[in-house]
Order: sequence, then C-alpha cells, then structure tokens
Amino acid sequence: MESKQLLEIAAKACDDKQAQDLIALDMREVSLISDYFLICHGNNERQVDAISKAIKDAVEEHGLEVKKIEGKDQSRWVLVDLDDVVVHIFHKEERAYYNLEKLWGDADQVSLPV
Repeated sequence: MESKQLLEIAAKACDDKQAQDLIALDMREVSLISDYFLICHGNNERQVDAISKAIKDAVEEHGLEVKKIEGKDQSRWVLVDLDDVVVHIFHKEERAYYNLEKLWGDADQVSLPV
C-alpha cells in the first residue's frame, strides 16, 4: 500500500472520531522520519485515546501493522507510528504548546478527502 493511501485511512479514522483540525504534512522533502505527518487534536483524554484506537483498528482492518503507539498512558500527546505515516494526536492544550505545524513549516500541506 502506498503511503498516501495509508494517510487517507488514518485521516478517515480520525474524522470518524471527530478529531479536530486535521492537518497532513508532506515530509518527504524535509525529513527522513516518514513520508507524512498527520496532526490532529481531541478535546479530552478520552477522545485522544479513542482516536488512537480507531487508527489502530482501521490500519489492522487493511491488513497492515502499527509499528508503535506512544503516550497512551496519559493521552495528552499520542504518537501512532505507521512507518511511512506518523500520526500525532494531541490534547487541545498540548497541540497549541508544541505547534508542530510551525516547527515543520517547511513541509507542504496535503489536502485530505475527509
């Protein structure tokens, strides 16, 4: 599966759990970490946790594997590593503080079908 398709699967899972302000960044020209970052936030810890679980379930339904999930203990910033796509799910307050969109401002934004 191409990384763009994986990005769309993750974005749909986020949207299904009403994640806020989904932004996808094309990281291929600015970093070796992954092809895409998907950034969103939830309004509370329960929603952040539900978004990360929805991503895991959606990816596994397509026969793919989640490499690692970090931060689920506190659900303030959960990172879901899908290898070519890294999803950052923030609690609303943490998203404003870390501001990954600005940090990776050299990356182009990708339009999402959701």
